[in-house]
Amino acid sequence: MSGREDITHSFDAESDSGTPESDWRAWDRNFPPLDLTRCSKLIVVAPHPDDEVLGVGGLMSMAAAAGIEVTVVAVTDGGASHPGSPTLSPADLVSERPRESERAVARLGVRNDPIRLGFEDGAVAEHEDELAHVLTDSLHGGPGTWCLTTWRGDGHPDHEATARACITAASRTGIAILEYPIWMWHWAYPDHPDVPWSRAFEVDLDTNARKAKEAAVQEFQTQIVPLSEHPADRAVLPAFALERLLRPREVIFG
Repeated sequence: MSGREDITHSFDAESDSGTPESDWRAWDRNFPPLDLTRCSKLIVVAPHPDDEVLGVGGLMSMAAAAGIEVTVVAVTDGGASHPGSPTLSPADLVSERPRESERAVARLGVRNDPIRLGFEDGAVAEHEDELAHVLTDSLHGGPGTWCLTTWRGDGHPDHEATARACITAASRTGIAILEYPIWMWHWAYPDHPDVPWSRAFEVDLDTNARKAKEAAVQEFQTQIVPLSEHPADRAVLPAFALERLLRPREVIFG
């Protein structure tokens, strides 16, 4: 382990736009390339429907194009993304967000629909042991099987609890675990001491993967555009956040 991965960072995307993408683009640091040829099966565990695409959508597209089996496991159905919304209830979101994810992963060339575990959005940490048990039954494969999960220090409780549960399950099944950051790009800054940069690999996305990821993100309409003019209906992922997540490379911690 490198860096202080026990720290939880929080933020409000409505009032805090975070580190500008221009700062990240100006950062003169490269990481070793992730060798996708070592992977024969890719299992991407997403705390919420959209995390899989935002974090590693380009990698998923490239893996699918290379003939690698790709499976998405959705821990929650995302019902808590708009508390107090007068437009969509939590039940509406639980119905719609998984459909958005299904359409999105299809855009990436992934043939299998996401596996839905149905844990409560916002309460994954309260069921972490149960999640680890469920994932232990799901995370199986040979030496070339990779499990990708959100980074254990990402700054969102569900992301961090999902990572810990995946690490526990992977240790039981013996498959490789890798972690992808999402909210880190918001609160961190280049060379941030709490980020394990020494464990970082990068994936340079080819043109097809970039286009596929951009198309996939557009499927998450409940997240990227306001549901109405009501404050509770604001976009969860405004343009400045998407800019950081749609850059031409993805970073993964090994």
